[in-house]
Order: sequence, then structure tokens, then C-alpha cells
Amino acid sequence: MFYIDWTYIILVMPAVIFATWASMRVNTTFEKYSRQLSARRMTGAEAARRVLSANGIYDVQIMKIKGNLTDHYDPRANVIRLSEAVHDGISTAAIGVAAHEAGHAVQHAQNYAPVKIRSAIVPITNVGSKLSIPLILLGIMLSYLGPIYSYIAYAGVAAFGLCVVFQLVTLPTEFNASSRALVAIEQCGILSTEEIKGSRKVLSAAALTYVAALAVTLMQFLRLFLIVAGSNNRRR
Repeated sequence: MFYIDWTYIILVMPAVIFATWASMRVNTTFEKYSRQLSARRMTGAEAARRVLSANGIYDVQIMKIKGNLTDHYDPRANVIRLSEAVHDGISTAAIGVAAHEAGHAVQHAQNYAPVKIRSAIVPITNVGSKLSIPLILLGIMLSYLGPIYSYIAYAGVAAFGLCVVFQLVTLPTEFNASSRALVAIEQCGILSTEEIKGSRKVLSAAALTYVAALAVTLMQFLRLFLIVAGSNNRRR
């Protein structure tokens, strides 16, 4: 007999489909505006450096790495790592992504609150994500011995809830980095008013992937809670 997990199908699956669509959209949007070259022929690396300089930041290194849209800022090494297409690209897409990563460096330099919170909860979030499922399984199995053991399962659900908190804090961090990027692009004259629209489209598509990630994590959290609650009710 096959077991169908309706909680996954009803709750998580739509969020997964949304996340898949968002991921495809950011790739197609980046590809589209990669063909829109900037009139000033400034590369993504140069744009990132311009954004940093405009904010009085001169100690952040900019490196080229392999991969597709593997761009990120590493606060531990104080390095902006840009994929080849972004580092050397002169498109509005490349400039938008590079400026976004520079925006993250500015956030750290200016002690932007959500960034500090996200950095602080990373260790406990990693631990919580690893312990959540084992605790839930252990709690459900031990609940046969007595209802008090079901609290172990609920502790696992709470541990997974840390992932939801992390995703919630990530949203304003990413939106703010994009906002900083677009303001800097305009104020520094990196792109014309018309060209900025391309960067904005790319960053908006990228932001949607973080919304989708939150939706998947939130629905998974709700699913785990319902599974534990349902198991606990059946023991009564």
C-alpha cells in the first residue's frame, strides 16, 4: 500500500512550484538584460567598486569566481565574489547584480540591523535545522510511552522554526541591498535612467526567489507542526 503525504502535496508542493518558477524567472530575466549593454561600458566589478567608494569603503576585495549567478559577499573574508558573467560583464544585468553585492558590503560596514541579526542567528539556525527532524522522529516514537514525550517532537518543530526566522530576516536584508544598489547606480551615474530599468528588473526577479524560499520554509514548518499535532492526537 502506498502512503500519500497530503500535507506535503497541499502545503509544500505549491510553494516548491513557486520557488522553481522564481528560480527560472531570475535566470531568464538575467539572460534577457545581459544583452542590454551599458553605454558607459563599465564592468560589474567596476560598478561594485564605484558603489563601495561612494560609501567610503575601500578595504573590500572584489574577486572573480566560476559559476552562474554564484555572486555573493563574504563578510568573514570581506570579499565580494562575482561570477565571470557579472565580474566582466558590461550589461545592465551584470551591473545590477554586482551593485547588489556591494550593497551587502555597505550594510555590514554600516552595521545594518537585519544583517547583524542574521549573522548572529546563523550558528543556531544551522544546529536547529540539523536537529529538527531527528527530534521530531524521536518524539513521535517515544510518544507511545507517554504523551509527555511528544514535547520532544514539538521541540524539533521549534528548532525548524529557526529556519523560518532566518528567512524572515533575510528578506529585508536582500530588499535593502537592492535598494542601496539602485540608488548608488543612479547617484554615481553608472547607468542612464533608461538603463537602470534593466537592473531593477533583474534585482526584482532575484528578490522573488527569497520570497519563494520563505514560502517553502514556512509551509514546511506548518507541515511538520501538523504532523506532530496529528500524531499526538492519535495517541489520546
